[in-house]
Amino acid sequence: MSGQGPLLSVAGIEVMYARLALVLRGLTLAVPKGGIVALLGANGAGKTTTMKAIANLLRAERGEVTKGAIHYDGARIDHLEASDLARRGLSLVMEGRHAFPTLSVEDNLKVGAFSRRDGAVAESLDLVYRTFPRLKERRRQQAGLLSGGEQQMCVIGRALMARPRMILLDEPSMGLAPLLVEEIFATLRRLNAEEGVTFLLAEQNAAVALRYATYAYLVESGRVVREGPAAALAADPDIRASYLGLDASAAADGAALAARRRLRWLS
Repeated sequence: MSGQGPLLSVAGIEVMYARLALVLRGLTLAVPKGGIVALLGANGAGKTTTMKAIANLLRAERGEVTKGAIHYDGARIDHLEASDLARRGLSLVMEGRHAFPTLSVEDNLKVGAFSRRDGAVAESLDLVYRTFPRLKERRRQQAGLLSGGEQQMCVIGRALMARPRMILLDEPSMGLAPLLVEEIFATLRRLNAEEGVTFLLAEQNAAVALRYATYAYLVESGRVVREGPAAALAADPDIRASYLGLDASAAADGAALAARRRLRWLS
């Protein structure tokens, strides 16, 4: 990873539900300040549980961290309430979008600033509207009437209203058309580069996540089984075959087809 120390570190955590089901089994990861880190794996691998453990949202589902520790910005946080984490600059966007359907877009966004005591909420709202111009166009519309992609923009914008240093995003591509997925991920990269927001992304769509992330962890059955720079994992034949739907022969066939098309165009 980068030479900077981690903004977030998860050290050997185990998570149990109802004191019976062991879901995470010694999971360890680190997210450097200014990084975009992807947490990859199939449905049920433990990605969402990891996000809920970091955000301390397990108790509502009778879950608990039974071993290990979670640190954010040098302080242990696995005992803190979610509202305390928001005040420290750590925001979570859960899968399924969860916009408040009967509130307007703008009221949804303002909910994200509930813990702030400064006078710069209007500046943050302006940042969200610059980042997602469609939200400004629909700011008076009920959020429940937005498209799926617009709702995803709304909940990411709501997280930005807390002025976070880091955002946890759980399955941001779920249910979205490919063009919208690319638009959302390109926006995350821009927020990372221009606003300095650090991201941890839990994603089943490994192909798009590895294009935009700087580092990635592969999770299976509640454990990290592979990790490394995103570009290196994307080029790994085993990862390509198992998670990107490609194998060596398919990649070679694709390259040959592209070469033939270029030759036809040049001839």
